[in-house]
Amino acid sequence: MILKKNSQLIKIIISLLIFILSLTLKFDVKLYNNILYVIAYIIAGYDIILKAIRNIFKGKIFDENFLMAIATIGAFCISKFPEAVAVMLFYQVGELFQDYAVDKSRKSVASLMDIRPDYANVYRKEEIERVDPSNVSIGEIILVKPGEKIPLDGVIVEGESTLNIQALTGESVPRKVAINDEVLSGCINNHGILKIKVSKKFGESTVSKILDLVENASNRKSKSENFISKFAKYYTPIVVIVAILLAIIPPIIINDASFSDWLYRALSFLVVSCPCALVISIPLSFFGGIGAASKMGVLIKGSNYLEALAKTEIVVCDKTGTLTEGVFKVQKIDAIGYPDGDVLRYAAYAEAFSNHPISFSLKQAYNKEINKKLITKTHEISGKGVLAKVDGKMVLVGNEKLMKEHNIKFKKSNEMGTVVYVAINNEFAGTILIADKIKDDSYRAIKLFKDNNVEKIVMLTGDCDNISSSVASKLNLDEYHAELLPQDKVYWVEKLMKQKSSSGKLIFIGDGINDAPVLALSDIGVAMGGLGSDAAIEAADIVIMTDEPSKIANSIQISKKTMRIVRQNILFAIIVKIGVLILSAFGIVSMWAAVFADVGVSVLAIINALRILKIKNK
Repeated sequence: MILKKNSQLIKIIISLLIFILSLTLKFDVKLYNNILYVIAYIIAGYDIILKAIRNIFKGKIFDENFLMAIATIGAFCISKFPEAVAVMLFYQVGELFQDYAVDKSRKSVASLMDIRPDYANVYRKEEIERVDPSNVSIGEIILVKPGEKIPLDGVIVEGESTLNIQALTGESVPRKVAINDEVLSGCINNHGILKIKVSKKFGESTVSKILDLVENASNRKSKSENFISKFAKYYTPIVVIVAILLAIIPPIIINDASFSDWLYRALSFLVVSCPCALVISIPLSFFGGIGAASKMGVLIKGSNYLEALAKTEIVVCDKTGTLTEGVFKVQKIDAIGYPDGDVLRYAAYAEAFSNHPISFSLKQAYNKEINKKLITKTHEISGKGVLAKVDGKMVLVGNEKLMKEHNIKFKKSNEMGTVVYVAINNEFAGTILIADKIKDDSYRAIKLFKDNNVEKIVMLTGDCDNISSSVASKLNLDEYHAELLPQDKVYWVEKLMKQKSSSGKLIFIGDGINDAPVLALSDIGVAMGGLGSDAAIEAADIVIMTDEPSKIANSIQISKKTMRIVRQNILFAIIVKIGVLILSAFGIVSMWAAVFADVGVSVLAIINALRILKIKNK
């Protein structure tokens, strides 16, 4: 790309110097000046002429190369040598600006391309082999040194470090990892040597999926891009026919009309008619919008989804893992007659041999080594809890039914979440609240959705009603529906789809396998890429790598700005071109004005399109 731009710049400079020389030097024989003009023209425009000829043989006649070739060769035919060279020179300068603009936009997502790993260090036959990541199998152990990219998803079996995750999530804060932590491909190991057991093949790894999403995003065109493509397809042949009629008819029907004069007007008409500003700046605007979103960790699978975001009227969210952290932790301890730490200790010891999620939460909160020699008796009571003898004391840990069964007088808790009742030696010792925590980012997300004029925010969840009601109230949601099965979520999304306007869009944000049907059903499906299931990510149109719902609100902001810029470019280009087309047809403006209307409008539209990369998240 750099070599191409440098050679193009050198070509323009050489042609410009010869052009200036031909303008300033006045030879006795005019033919010498004309020869210099022709040389300058060939240097500047030979590639345009060749492209036009090749495209004619391919059946692609009416493109910008054809328009430039016909207009400039026609100018030579009527002895407008300086205009012919100037048109080609300015056109090439415009092309150079366009290349720089496109390159700058592509660099906005270049960091994503940098996550592609070049190799993997694999332990084989007690030696380390450097192999292509696609040749590594599940279960093999790979070695990642400081400064290297993690080539495949896996679990750390040895070592600890911090990971640079900015390329995946847009977050600059390093993430600490240690043994048993899951790590994603594409992250960079900052320090320490890590041994990782591979959990996914390269084709199924995070880095591979992200690259596939970005590289294929351009395949799904927006309505604006499709409109411009169809517009150019019919517009260009029409203006060529009009230009031919403009050159032929007036000299026939108007007395004293000069054929060369009307041919000049027709050629100016052709130059200004080139739809470059629209054909280039509109896709560039959408590419820039997708790039701006990717920089903050939001992967949009196509410009059609970016365009649709601007029309969002209803946002529907799953609860667990989307609005909440999706991890059940001990949130509160209300002890009676014992210190909080002792109640948690007895509960963790009693649950030491259980594999229930509640047991895991208690043991995680205790976070100390359990001496199982102190546990001399344990009995799990299905649907009620656990009875255990810990350090000589009888401990009951479970729900209300367990307390009633053993005639324990207890104080009922009305906390929202899973309440664990603890009794020691047949006396009530207190309660432990285990609950999922609302993400701090969820509060910000709801505010931003409302700031972006989203009309309704709804939560759909399979969780019980009292917990769901509490979450909906704290987040100030418009409505919620709880205790839903996957088919129930489909029912409610279908019902909500009928409540939006004909042009409005409904977004569904989810993370689980059970969310895949509604992700596919909604206008725009959004999946959590960090915690989300593979099925949800596959079914979604947009993936949030940071698991922060506020990033979708930011993406709506990007979408609205992108659409404003697209509309500005369409309106600006069409108004200027129509104005100059009329003026050139009546001979009021020269080919120089036609050059500005073509190249000038293209450059200004592209510069306007690049503003999308400057957007700041609220």
